[in-house]
Amino acid sequence: FLCRRASCPVLGSVTVPVECEGQSTAVWHKLDSPSGQVCLHIKTIKLPVNSSRGINGFAGANTRRRIIDKQGPTVVHQKPGPLQTIFSLLPDEVVEHSYSCALERSFLYHGRMYVSAWHICFHSNVFSKQMKVVVPFGDIDEIRRSQHAFINPAITIILRMGAGGHGVPPLGSPDGRVRYKFASFWNRNHALRALQRAANNYHAMLEAEKKERAESALRAHSSSIRGSKGQARAPEDNASKTEKVQAFIKEEALSGIHNDVFPCTAEQFFNLLLGDDSSFTNEYRSARKDTNLNMGQWHAADEYDGQVREITFRSICNSPMCPPDTAMTEYQHSVLSSDKKKLVFETVQQAHDVPFGSYFEVHCRWCAETNGENSSVLDIKVGAHFKKWCVMQSKIRAGAINEYKKEVELMLDVARSYIKSHTASGETNNSPSLPSVSQEIS
Repeated sequence: FLCRRASCPVLGSVTVPVECEGQSTAVWHKLDSPSGQVCLHIKTIKLPVNSSRGINGFAGANTRRRIIDKQGPTVVHQKPGPLQTIFSLLPDEVVEHSYSCALERSFLYHGRMYVSAWHICFHSNVFSKQMKVVVPFGDIDEIRRSQHAFINPAITIILRMGAGGHGVPPLGSPDGRVRYKFASFWNRNHALRALQRAANNYHAMLEAEKKERAESALRAHSSSIRGSKGQARAPEDNASKTEKVQAFIKEEALSGIHNDVFPCTAEQFFNLLLGDDSSFTNEYRSARKDTNLNMGQWHAADEYDGQVREITFRSICNSPMCPPDTAMTEYQHSVLSSDKKKLVFETVQQAHDVPFGSYFEVHCRWCAETNGENSSVLDIKVGAHFKKWCVMQSKIRAGAINEYKKEVELMLDVARSYIKSHTASGETNNSPSLPSVSQEIS
């Protein structure tokens, strides 16, 4: 937690451990500077994920949580917005647009409309009569122009057949669908376009998440299968299936963080550092003080060229927003060119216990290209790929890249020491090399 005054530099910071769910009283915490103390009132909530029950009786309000595959981490929020205080929606839902308008009933109830990535909400408090409407985008069939009393431009939100129970009862329609009508906008056409655009974005987001889940499931399935030596495909088999090969990582998410000469060839890089008989990963994870390392074997996969494997471990977290450590799953993919002079090593890391951990993955590509008898040019790129939108996307991306840069520095130091000790003892080519592909890697 950073403490600052408006338009002034940071006064100090404090790390507050969160050990369980619940709500604390106001507690004063000392800052790490002589500037004083800060009073925090913290509420922690574990996000529900697989429940199909609505929130506060609003059917469908929790629909978006059905697409999340597993329990999320505990997330700390200090300033809930109107979607939380008025409608009790989930903590990570934020207002993208809001409009002054009125809900049509026996007369117009003036209030405010709030639009998020998942819901259209309305709240009115006229003559001490509270009125709330929460409409999930998934229940909306159509958003169109309409009129109130022939002279007042309005917007009608028509729900799909069978939808209902979103707070205030909706109005009926001759075709059996129910609807809500809102009028008295400052600019009806502008609000209409924003609502239609939000609905389109919602459906596009669902399609993107379905695709991401399918790709993640395919990667996990391919990497976790234990292959025997007899299952490894010959180089020509790889070449015959190149048209069916899928991308292991998202190229557009990557940015370069390292490019330098490394003291081994591309083939030696795999044999010494990545092979099944190598102890480099154990030494590196021990140097990082990571625990519970479990490594799978390299094996061929129908969906990808080269070979894949899966490793799991518990990793130390350095961010004050994260727990002390987190369970990690890393899917690895390696391809060696037919002339054994170029190695591409790709990884996808999934952190399970950090805030928004199910929303993103860390993608990385190591490319070693031999340029001498015992050297190669090593190029490393990394990036955070988001499977779902979240409010802290830019901060998570920057933090993931900076953290991986630190990992790379330690990894390369350990790798150089490991190579030096093992090449001196003549173990350079003891490990079987990765099956190559007969097509040159581009």
